[in-house]
Formats: sequence, structure tokens, C-alpha cells
Amino acid sequence: MTEKKTIEKSIAIFGSTGSIGTQSIEVARKHNIKVKALTARGDIEKLEEQIREFNPQYCAVLDEEKAKILKQKVADTSTCVTGGEKAIEELAYNVKCDMLLNSIIGKAGLRPTLAAIESGKNIALANKETLVTAGTIVMNKAREKGVSVLPVDSEHCAIFQCLEGYPKKQVSRLILTASGGPFFGKKREELAGITPEMALAHPTWNMGQKITIDSATLMNKGFEVIEACHLFDIDVEKVDVVVHRESIIHSMVEYIDNAVLAQMGVPDMRTCIQYAITYPDRFDGLQEKLDLAKVGKMTFAEPDKETFVLLDLAYKSMKMGGLIPAVLNGANEEAVYLFLNHKISFTDIMDMVKEVVLGYKNIDTPTIEQIEEADRNARRLVRELACR
Repeated sequence: MTEKKTIEKSIAIFGSTGSIGTQSIEVARKHNIKVKALTARGDIEKLEEQIREFNPQYCAVLDEEKAKILKQKVADTSTCVTGGEKAIEELAYNVKCDMLLNSIIGKAGLRPTLAAIESGKNIALANKETLVTAGTIVMNKAREKGVSVLPVDSEHCAIFQCLEGYPKKQVSRLILTASGGPFFGKKREELAGITPEMALAHPTWNMGQKITIDSATLMNKGFEVIEACHLFDIDVEKVDVVVHRESIIHSMVEYIDNAVLAQMGVPDMRTCIQYAITYPDRFDGLQEKLDLAKVGKMTFAEPDKETFVLLDLAYKSMKMGGLIPAVLNGANEEAVYLFLNHKISFTDIMDMVKEVVLGYKNIDTPTIEQIEEADRNARRLVRELACR
């Protein structure tokens, strides 16, 4: 029997019961990584399993009532259970670990990220809303504190690897690949009757509901464009998107000599999660090996920005800066929620988000409080549009 290799790092997993969180648990299990803390919205059954397996020092649950139930369930363990939004933020600051992996869904991940950075922890970031809503503030704080923000998204992890060892001045552009989602090739009139069930049938990746809908509208790719600008300190004009249905090339970097470096692998988020946790070292992976002969061919196409208008809106939002990316995110989160609950149509998501973003009064250098207010306003405006 092969002896398990232990990676001498300790982590906290925020959003541990979601898609990225559970895959992070798999990586921790594979390499005997010490898990110091867990957080989740309210899946206390899964949290109890994780607590009993990893014996973390702390666990925080967003739902305070469910936190009380979990506390009773794991009373025989040494894990301290707390509840509420503030408890999650405080845990991000107080827990002693080498890295905090943040896979909380939505804007709720912003404050914990900032708290962890403030306390000097390195971040493995799967919560894209952190950088979409407040990227300038977050990255400035990370530089001030001397901590690393390592990407977990497959596209940004790929770019991160392709940039290794080369100075920024030699980079010509970043090329993000997109699967195209379940409605690739369809025009606006063909999207009218799309149901949540149809939109959740992603052709390649197994993800949470919100990110899967964002993939279907190409909003997810727009968010990734904004993220890339902040993570790699690059102008939005130097970030391109290409549709690559096979999802084998996870993204590319073009250099000034026109050489293009690509990172490839089978579609498996555990690869990116593990690399963020173990960087700069590599260890045996959980994913299967890439067999190019089996893949056979790879295809590429321009994204349809005319039908899927949110991708172009993301570029515009990044150029406008200030509050607008936060407005984009808040309006989209609310619209996706309404769509998943059969309150609005698929095309309404795109129309409502665009209307709210283009009509919002901007501020150039907002504070976190102003960003959070803009987020609330954007959600309210979408709800008002849905009631018209």
C-alpha cells in the first residue's frame, strides 16, 4: 500500500459544502492537509460529516438557527460552532492557518476575503464576486499586507501558470477560453422559452446553480474578464475571450513575440484547487490524465456578444470602473435568483441587468460601504423591473 503524502499546510475552507468546497475537501483528504476551519450557508448534515472527518477548530454557519442545531450535533467534538454573517467574517480574521480558500457564493464572500487579508493570510480565491465588486480595494490591501491572492477558477489558474517567469511588459494579451454554455450557437429569438432546468444543463462542468446560469448567459465569462484585470494588473483591452467547446485548453497568454502559451488538462476543478493550495509545488493530482489522441480535435469560435450581451456589458463595466462592476454583479445575482424561481425569463436576466447598469450613477473611487450600498440598490432596481 502506498503511504499517503502529507502536505505541510493548513487551510480554512469557506463555503465548504458547495461545489468548489466539496472538491477542496477531496484535495485535503487526498494529501492529508490540515483543515482548521469550515463555513457554509446551512447544510449542517454535510458540515457534520466534514467536522467528524477533519476535526477543525472552528465552524461558522450563516444561518444562526442551523448553527445552534449543528452545535448540539457535534457537541462530542472539539469544534467550536458559531453562527451568523459576522461570525464568518470574524473567523476569517481570527483562524490561524496558512491559507484561506474562499468559495462562498456571491457578494457575501467579499468581507471574509478582506478580513483574511487584513490578518495576513494568503487567499485561494474561488469567489469571483470579491474582485468583481471591489477588486481595486482587495488587491491594494493584499499588496499592502504582503499576501498572495491565488486564483482557483480554471481560466485564471491557467493564466497564472502561463505567466510564470515572464515580466508583465512582455505580455501582449490574455485569452480566456469559454465553453459557450448550453446555448452556444443560438440567437436571441431562440432563447425566449428557456427554462431554469434547460439552463442548468451545462455541457462540460458540474457547478453550482448560480455559476451555471451565469455560464449560460456568458455573464460568468464577463466576470472572469474583470477578475483577470485585477489579478494580473492588466488593461481590459488586453483581455480576449474565445469559445472552446471541448474545455481542454483552460486559457492562454500571448506574448509580444506572438508566441502563445496554453495550459491544458481534462475539465476538473480539483486541479486548480490543488495548485492554489500547494503553490509553488506540484503533487499527484486527483484528475485523470489528458489523452490528446482521445480528444481528437479542438475547436474555437468568437463569442456571440450580440446575443449574449452581458459579456460586452462586463467589458463596459470594467472601463467605467467605480461602482459599476458592483452594480453589474448585484443586478445579475438578483436576476439569476428571480429566474431560478420562475419569476422572470432567461432573456429578462440580460435585459434587466443591462438596464440597471447603464442607468446607474457612478462614483469613481468608492468605499466598501458605498459598494455594498450600490449592490443593494442594484438588487432593488431589478426587483422593481420584475414587477413592472
